Amino acid sequence: MRKLIFVFLFFFSLFYLLPRKVLASDYFTRDYKILYTVKEDGKTNVSIDITLTNKTSDYYASSDTLSIGFNDIENLSDKDPDGDIKPLVTKTDQGNNIQSTFNKKAVGVGKAITYTISFDTKDIAHKSGKVWEINIPGLSDPTSIDSFTTEVKVPDSFGQPNYIKPMTKDGKLIFTKNDLHTSAISISYGMEQIYSFDLVYHLQNKNLYPIKTEIALPPTTNYQFVEIDDISPRPLDVTIDKDGNWLAQFELAPSAKVDVHVKGKAKVTNHPTPVHLTSQQITDYTKEEKYWDANNPQIKALARKLKTPQAIYDYVVKNLHYDFNRVTTNEPRLGANGALNNPSSAVCLEFTDLFIALSRAAGIPAREVNGFANTENSKQRPLSLLQDVLHAWPEYYDDQRKAWIMVDPTWGNTTGGTDYFSVFDFDHLTFVRKGYNSDYPIPAGGYKYSGDEKKKDVNVTFAASISQEIPQLKVRSEFPTKA
Repeated sequence: MRKLIFVFLFFFSLFYLLPRKVLASDYFTRDYKILYTVKEDGKTNVSIDITLTNKTSDYYASSDTLSIGFNDIENLSDKDPDGDIKPLVTKTDQGNNIQSTFNKKAVGVGKAITYTISFDTKDIAHKSGKVWEINIPGLSDPTSIDSFTTEVKVPDSFGQPNYIKPMTKDGKLIFTKNDLHTSAISISYGMEQIYSFDLVYHLQNKNLYPIKTEIALPPTTNYQFVEIDDISPRPLDVTIDKDGNWLAQFELAPSAKVDVHVKGKAKVTNHPTPVHLTSQQITDYTKEEKYWDANNPQIKALARKLKTPQAIYDYVVKNLHYDFNRVTTNEPRLGANGALNNPSSAVCLEFTDLFIALSRAAGIPAREVNGFANTENSKQRPLSLLQDVLHAWPEYYDDQRKAWIMVDPTWGNTTGGTDYFSVFDFDHLTFVRKGYNSDYPIPAGGYKYSGDEKKKDVNVTFAASISQEIPQLKVRSEFPTKA
């Protein structure tokens, strides 16, 4: 009598999950062909052809379960060669499970059954301002898949992609198992993103004498151009610190409270412009600072082993685990050494601190960036700075490219392998950079009155254009004709 296995296989996932053991892996080969067809409005049709082939004559599959990481699915269709299948769909924390019970069984060595699941989803393609982004999470366990091919089709109106992650050899949007491994697919259309921001800074003087204080404005960097349209009330002065931050100074009367409103626009690109570092700056950006334990023996030993920014990035992405429970709690910042010894409880600050400390210990200049990050999916691309739900990410100095290079190991981890090292995106708007002091300056959204910590003070929207005009000064003299 032939043995019957009800195979609930989780060997493939469209969302990054922990690898699951597949008890039937010795009895079947698994082959996938997936087509993502993006429409003009961003809705995407997903068609998945799955072929199960018997490797023995003793077992066959009567059913299969596919785990997908999309919450929004509609127009679901399920078919095998003998007709329609009525799938059993179960909601999960990660998306949906689709169980297919086949109409007939393929019995015998080499016998195969191919079935097709298709559905529409809004979870893949999104237009944000001037940029279309396509994000498809990676495979949960590529070792359980024998062959895999996925193709992405987009409308001609999208134009040429700005970047494709991972990069394919011929630039076509066809990916194999070797191309992906556990890496996610990320494709962007557009050359720049333009943001409009409206920020509120709450300043208070609790003293009985006047004081001077300062706020950090979003600065122009090698990734972004910023124009400030209005600051109300006007500052006494605006200075630039050693990290290139714009600091606006104000004077507050005794016991005064002042709300400063700042409005402006920013143009963000993903190709950094060159910046020269002096030998003194290189020394300063490789020093140990609070939270960046570059002199810690454990971190120094690990840095000697990793050596390069790419290896450090990969290590942080693979070894820290994002703790969503910490997003809404006011737990203390662990720092690099704390993250290394408690890898299961990290948020963006820990990913950033560990990358910076390891880089500095390896002699690579590195610093922290705080700011706004545009995200459509808080599970895949979370924000975790408590004040106004901002984000933190690191940047390192590439001596060959002579530029500061921003990377995001947090999102590299939470997206299941999207490459935030080789090419950056348009979704990160810098508010401050911290290289000389890991605590200062404070980004917009961090200036609060006591009791108003949850008040929203950062409003960022998309804009159509930015003037980028350089003010022209005209001088004229008005001297009397007679003295």
